[in-house]
Amino acid sequence: MDARTGGQIGILHQETPMNLAFANPVYLWYETAHRMLTPARATTRGMKVIFGSPSNPISRTVYGRTIAAACELFENATQRYGKPTFGLSTTLVDGQRCCVSERIVWERPFGRVIAFDRDLVRPRPKPNAPTGQVIPFDQARHRAKPQPKLMMIAPLSGHFATLLRGTVEAFLPTHQVFITDWTDARMVPLSQGRFDLDDYIDYLIAMFRALGPDLHIMAVCQSSVPVIAAIAAMEAENDPLTPRSMTLIAGPIDARRSPTAVNRFAEKRGIEWFRKHCIAKVPSNYPGSLRDVYPGFLQLSSFMAMNIDRHLTAHCNMLKHLVHGDGEAAEKHRDFYDEYLAVMDMTAEFYLQTVEQVFLRHDLPKGTMIHRGKRVDLGAIRRCAIMVVEGEKDDITGVGQTRAALELTPNLPRDKKVYHLQKGAGHYGVFNGSRFRAEIAPRITHFILEQQMRAGSEWDLDPGGVSEPRLDMPLAEVTASPGGGQDPAAGFLGS
Repeated sequence: MDARTGGQIGILHQETPMNLAFANPVYLWYETAHRMLTPARATTRGMKVIFGSPSNPISRTVYGRTIAAACELFENATQRYGKPTFGLSTTLVDGQRCCVSERIVWERPFGRVIAFDRDLVRPRPKPNAPTGQVIPFDQARHRAKPQPKLMMIAPLSGHFATLLRGTVEAFLPTHQVFITDWTDARMVPLSQGRFDLDDYIDYLIAMFRALGPDLHIMAVCQSSVPVIAAIAAMEAENDPLTPRSMTLIAGPIDARRSPTAVNRFAEKRGIEWFRKHCIAKVPSNYPGSLRDVYPGFLQLSSFMAMNIDRHLTAHCNMLKHLVHGDGEAAEKHRDFYDEYLAVMDMTAEFYLQTVEQVFLRHDLPKGTMIHRGKRVDLGAIRRCAIMVVEGEKDDITGVGQTRAALELTPNLPRDKKVYHLQKGAGHYGVFNGSRFRAEIAPRITHFILEQQMRAGSEWDLDPGGVSEPRLDMPLAEVTASPGGGQDPAAGFLGS
């Protein structure tokens, strides 16, 4: 018996054999290749400076710009990208410019919670004062009521939480925003122990309790499954700190519905294939040396392979932009790939357990998911409202996979269930981009306000003229937004 899984031993809950992990040298090969290319990167970096320098006449020729552009592409394709920053310095609240700062409010070895504090800068009474007085926005005298607390659960699927930068930015004017910041597994020493799906759920419950009452949750993609499991566990215990609502965006609640290439790939290979080919040990030059992980570069490779033609086209266009001097288009390309190519490792136990339970056995929709020896009963959810958002053109999480959450919670009143299908949106377009800001975010805001009002609390929130989401709609009915066009990320990814 395995106490951590309540007897659900299975092949995932066994420790990966030492010899098996060492038999997969992919991480070592990756590090070796990166180091071997160091001289080449240094050379191309120098050539880019020489052929791109304004003082060099050849930099004004097509020949010079082509060499400089090729050098930049080579450097970008072979360098290692560090963890990006959110870089959100200001936002507008009630028409007033606020400074935004980040603050860690909860932390454990494998993750932490970041709060985005908004501060009003008011002039000092003395006319010659060089600086202003910084006042916490929600404590400002002109505001008698706080704004709703919204916690975003970033997916633990290879990218950093900064992938949701645009999502955070969209809600800063109307919410107190928090976000999970998961730790790169290769940076966590072995002495800190393991981290699996059960630990993930434990982390979420602890985070929800730490942030207090009247909390609203937004789960993006992968995080939808552990979020609904965590809330079900809290509901089963009648926890008074259970969140008011959860918004599930493009999450694989029931991966059997509208299976995509990702789902079919997992079913075709089986768990032993993933264990053999996707798990490696962290090299000795990282704090997490010898930890079994699913390397982020493997996840990135699989993502890019799904749309390899678009990525190749994007890089060819980047070369043309640099040669023709289109700096604005080239900068957009850099910004996207600086974020997209920055990846993190996941612990082997978390990755394999997720693959087996979510994509192979489908434990959650079958009612057989176990957390700490107890069955995860979605029927226990009676108070926490659920909104589901899906993308019509999502090629990673098929339409209907997330909507299953509404049908798997029979004891939740129908007026606490909302479903929205975004027309023309792919996987990334349902949580980021212009269409998200214009059509999806306002609906989520109204959903949160509606649930808060039902709870008898008054909150300061401007509806902004957007119609309310329909709360009494049949589950089979879709509230889809008009408008076509490509996904906001279609220039690089699309779907």
